[in-house]
Amino acid sequence: MKKIDRLILRSFIGPLVLTFSIAVFVLLMQFVWKYIDDLVGKGLDFSVIAELLLYASATFVPMALPIAVLFASIMTMGNFGEKYELVAMKAGGISVSRVMMPMTMVVLLLTGVAFYFSNNVMPTAMLRYRMTLYDISRKKPAVNIRPGEYYKDIEGYVIRVGSKDQDGRTLRNVVIYDHTQGMSETNVIVAESGVMQASADNRFLRFTLCNGYSYSESSSGDNYLRRPLTSIGFDEQTITFDISSFAFNRSGEDLFKGSYQMMNVVQLDTTVRRLEDKLETRRQESLGDVTASFHAWKKCADAPSVKADDSTQPFNRASRFDYRRRAYNYAISAATSAAKDARMHYDIQRGDQEYINRHYIEWQRKYTLSVACLLLFLIGAPFGSIVRKGGLGLPLVASVVFFVLYYVIGMIAEKAVREGAIGPVGMWISTFAMLPIGIVLTVEATTDSSLFDSASWKRRFQSLVKLVVRQQKENQIS
Repeated sequence: MKKIDRLILRSFIGPLVLTFSIAVFVLLMQFVWKYIDDLVGKGLDFSVIAELLLYASATFVPMALPIAVLFASIMTMGNFGEKYELVAMKAGGISVSRVMMPMTMVVLLLTGVAFYFSNNVMPTAMLRYRMTLYDISRKKPAVNIRPGEYYKDIEGYVIRVGSKDQDGRTLRNVVIYDHTQGMSETNVIVAESGVMQASADNRFLRFTLCNGYSYSESSSGDNYLRRPLTSIGFDEQTITFDISSFAFNRSGEDLFKGSYQMMNVVQLDTTVRRLEDKLETRRQESLGDVTASFHAWKKCADAPSVKADDSTQPFNRASRFDYRRRAYNYAISAATSAAKDARMHYDIQRGDQEYINRHYIEWQRKYTLSVACLLLFLIGAPFGSIVRKGGLGLPLVASVVFFVLYYVIGMIAEKAVREGAIGPVGMWISTFAMLPIGIVLTVEATTDSSLFDSASWKRRFQSLVKLVVRQQKENQIS
């Protein structure tokens, strides 16, 4: 490897790693703010939170890599141009394409790594991430009984304490409302003091109460009108609450394993073929049901008039009209039912097709996000060499503009694919839309174009004005 290649790689890899870390951090902070309510106040171990953040960070890698490549390429080439290093390289016979070659090799490697990550690592990370987040959302907040407040998170009980000692375990003026036996049984326990202690496995919470009374009022059965009240005093009483539902429990993988986001390319292909076979079978069954409903309606609508049998009874005109009226009413009811059935089958099939389209989207996304690394490098590196501005200002703004444009076009195309307006190849619309920009910038950069030179544009504008003025004079003479 030549010294110039090592210089270029050092200048490129540093901003690449830094930008990648910042992009993952920003996406991770967005995730934290979104789910902050599910994480706070539940007494989770640090290891559980760290595990969740690790898996969430892994799911952001395919999105963060293209951003990092775009920003690093603009910054690197911009720094070379701003410090006249690019001019020195050109003076030494090194073209812009040759300068970009070491970075291109790195980006090609990152493209392969991004696809491998999306196809093999991300499904597992997404599975673990969804499982951990689901388990955290199911976990109840940690037991935190505050003085002067009614605590209702333990099912069947309402607890109020007047105050707590500094040890956090000794309670004063304890009141416990027991609703475990229904509304017909009212039980209230009042104690001057008590001690709160959890069991070793944190499945039970034990209250040892001192100097109190237990009140019980019953309104069930024969006691509905009398409502007898029983009062029992005690010196010490122990009450145990089951708090096993407050524990953090792990779910099985089978609960989420069938989701399309947890599959690789081969699994997506197999699943799509199976779902399409089921959809085709359902379409045939729906067609048969709708056809049968239509024939039933047609038969009622074409019902003939009643003809009298001279051998049994005289012709009755009223009975004929009544029969036809009932037949038409039944036909209208059958037609309405057939239309509802058709609409129901259509909605079901549209939902099934949308679910299949989501598999196609996930299949295509594994490739589009990988190719995005190469595409955005094809835009960023020539753009940086043309503008000749390094640092964090212009490269950051340009990176945001280009990536937002790519992302917005991709989101519009993804929605169209999901709704069935276009085929799965529509996921490549953002790539096809940005590719001409990359080609134009690359051509302009390799030919030493003055695309962003204000003086050059001013000269072109003045030449255009002179041309228009001369043309007008020639028209006046003629």
